[in-house]
Amino acid sequence: TTSNTKDMKWRVVLEPDSETHDWAVWCPELSGCMSAGVTQEDALSNICEAIELYLQTQKTQNSI
Repeated sequence: TTSNTKDMKWRVVLEPDSETHDWAVWCPELSGCMSAGVTQEDALSNICEAIELYLQTQKTQNSI
């Protein structure tokens, strides 16, 4: 799966959580960037927001 964030595409991994029955999602290229959701759509929407926030934080810290 890919996530579009401001004209950039990021690969994300989406997996069902066997304990909570929610969906776990993370972006392997962005260390620690992860999220979850009750549905696949929620999880994908949440990871898009998480990626945007991750990139904003990295930009303000001049780490990218």
